Amino acid sequence: MEEARIERADVADAGEILTVQRAAYVTEAQLHGDPFLPPLVESLDQIRKMIAESLVLKASVGSRLVGSVRGRFNERTCLVGRLVVAPDLQGRGIGEALMRALEAEVAGRADSCVLFTGHLSETDLRLYRRLGYAETHRERVADHLTLVHMRKSLVAAAPGE
Repeated sequence: MEEARIERADVADAGEILTVQRAAYVTEAQLHGDPFLPPLVESLDQIRKMIAESLVLKASVGSRLVGSVRGRFNERTCLVGRLVVAPDLQGRGIGEALMRALEAEVAGRADSCVLFTGHLSETDLRLYRRLGYAETHRERVADHLTLVHMRKSLVAAAPGE
């Protein structure tokens, strides 16, 4: 497999992003027993709006869009969302490449990145921990779902700290 190319998404990519997002979140829905997770019911217009108003990166292999991730700013914090990779290509480093590219893109504008994932999403939790994210708290949002909130500082500590 050729290496994934990471670049900014354009509004024209919204349909492909929606397709990959829905395919990727089917596993999450099964894991948590919830077919109505927000990424599964998000509309094409909502994705177009997100691309127009925030930072959305896409991963492509050849002409195929195979993943994406979003970043929105709240003052000096980047809110990371919807990291998705096509199910047949998961586990090949595309998600990690998307996250590293997003962090590099927002460095200087954000002091930290924050995100959340479901408590049963062990693969995602392992990835985020490997990338340096630390759990800050858990939030029970339904009987079947607890969100694990995580944070990573993007500011290098001064020497001696």
